[in-house]
This record gives sequence, C-alpha cells and structure tokens, in this order.
Amino acid sequence: MDVWIDTHCHLDEFADHGGAALADAERARAAQAGVAHCVLPAVELANLQAVRDLAHRHGDSYALGIHPLFTPVAGDEDLPALARALEQYQDDPRLVAVGEIGLDLFVPHLDRGRQQHFYRVQLQLARRFDLPVILHVRRSADQLLKALRELPVRGGIAHAFNGSLQQAQAFIDLGFKLGFGGAVTFDRALQLRRLATELPLDALVVETDAPDIPPHWLYVTAAERAAGRPPARNTPAQLPRIGAVVAQLRGISSTELAHATRANACAALPRLAELLAQV
Repeated sequence: MDVWIDTHCHLDEFADHGGAALADAERARAAQAGVAHCVLPAVELANLQAVRDLAHRHGDSYALGIHPLFTPVAGDEDLPALARALEQYQDDPRLVAVGEIGLDLFVPHLDRGRQQHFYRVQLQLARRFDLPVILHVRRSADQLLKALRELPVRGGIAHAFNGSLQQAQAFIDLGFKLGFGGAVTFDRALQLRRLATELPLDALVVETDAPDIPPHWLYVTAAERAAGRPPARNTPAQLPRIGAVVAQLRGISSTELAHATRANACAALPRLAELLAQV
C-alpha cells in the first residue's frame, strides 16, 4: 500500500461535530487507507490545544496560527498569546509550522488591514521561532508574496493553491511547496489541473483540508442541497484517491506520486522527516 501524507487536515472539526470518538474514527479510517501522517493546522486561539492534543494522540503533527477568516473575532491579546504558545511548545517535535495564516480577499467585508496585521505579525513569529508557515491563499497570492519578500521565512506550504503559473513559481522560488487537494479532481478545474500537470514534481504536496473542499465524488450540488441532501464532508481517508487523480494527470503511478509528495512534505516542514522516520 502506498504511504501518503495529508499536509492539511482539520481533524479537530470532526471532534467539534461528533466528539473525540468521531475524530478518532476518521483518523483510523485514513490510516487504513494508507494515510500515514496528517498535519493539523490551528485556525484560532481557541483550538490551539485541540490540534496539539490530537496530533500527539495519533502520532501526527500540528501548526499553530490564526486564520485570516478568524481575524474579526480575534482579540488584541491573541497574537501575544500565540507567541507564548509557540515559545512554550517550541521544543515539541510535533510542532512543524506556524499556520494556518495568510490573507483571504474572496470573502467580502473582511477588514484587509486587520488581516495584513495578523499575517505580518505571524510571519515575524515564524522568523523568531525559525518555523515554516502554512499559508491560506485565496485571491491573495501577490499580497502574500509581497510580505514574504519583506519578511522572508523558512518556506512552507501554500495551501489549496489556485493561482497562476507565475505566482506558483514565485512561491517555489521562496522555498514553498504547493498544496493540491479535492478541487483538482473536478474536470472543470482546467487551470488547477494544468498547474498540477506542468509544475515540477518536487513542488507538489497533497492535502484534503478535511472536512472542507470535498473531491468531485463527494460533492453535493446546490440542487441536491435544496432537495434536502446535507453538504458533503471531506475526510482524510480520501487523500489516496485524490493523489491518484493527480498522478493520472501527470502520467505517473500513484506510488511515485506518494513517494515524491512525502519527500516534498519533509522538505517544506523539516521536522516531519524525523517524525516520519518512525512510521
């Protein structure tokens, strides 16, 4: 069985909706499917401890950060509190990045100045603790890149990347890998599929963003939702099938893609290498 690394999974959200037992069950199903490791990013101060606890319980890893969509509810004390948590856990080998951080210029009415403030302070924290970052990139690639050039960090992952080839190359030049997940499985995602095909193999990592961004085989249409069918929930167990789609697009075997993306994940998040040596 191929061994896969899910570089972006919000396993704590399963616990929020169904208790710890549901999170544990989903992680077990993923392991049975060949997902050897998940990276669990925090999104706000309130779930920092939850992602750390889950990572330790399942032998996974975690990142600590404040997501741009949570900046409206974040308090002025949240950034200093995040700094204290990063300092407290800086020697924890399962802490692999600062994240999920970034900018979201798609959702209307979000305060862009506040997003920028949180993003830049968290880049400074990544520099202070010598950690890579996991970036939320939604219609914000150029702005993210501008700040990264001013505040360079130790690389990381541009999660759910869907920008241009030029933007992709700019992230790669700054030491980043690009995350591909459920969105690439849709036939109509022509630009994303072109990127997954044309980018160098050593630039790619795979992810689910579970329970978000379901692949096409789980997607529930608007008409189906209107008829009463609940929205689909992605799971980390879907990663091998998502990876198989990327491999098919590139004309390589799933085994080759699993091996390459595992190595790429270790390059993006260096602390992963030692953890995966135990797998």
